Amino acid sequence: MIERALENALYASRWLLAPIYIGLSLALLLLGMKFFQEVFHFFPLIFNTSESDMVLVILSLVDMALVGGLLVMVMLSGYENFVSAIDIKEGNEKLSWLGKLDAGSLKQKVAASIVAISSIHLLKAFMNAEHIANDKLQWYVIIHITFVLSAIGMAYVDRMNKH
Repeated sequence: MIERALENALYASRWLLAPIYIGLSLALLLLGMKFFQEVFHFFPLIFNTSESDMVLVILSLVDMALVGGLLVMVMLSGYENFVSAIDIKEGNEKLSWLGKLDAGSLKQKVAASIVAISSIHLLKAFMNAEHIANDKLQWYVIIHITFVLSAIGMAYVDRMNKH
């Protein structure tokens, strides 16, 4: 009787994650606001901006879009994996990956997204290399390689666990 009550309480506690996923949706809203702030800030300057500066701004926008996609992926698949299934009515638009990402797949997608985001940051740093100290650039490369190796390591471990 006590064991069953404890198990039910533990199982119900998964709902404590729901406000966290709602918080991620608010973070997505804030990111969208920042995205459009950057667009509107840059728009009047476009004809007086060098090509490399324009590419840096575009890379920042791409970076924000990748972070937004990461937020959506973590928010929806995390909710579905750990809280409750998302029931989309027939005929409504449903994301093709929804319901197909387990915790391991989600972890791999997050790692790949982090590598992509890190790649964009590294590219931005290289495009602005004349204003960045060499030792700082070196650390950017080391950190990026760490992300890449971590993602490869996680994918390898997940693959071994599936066999």
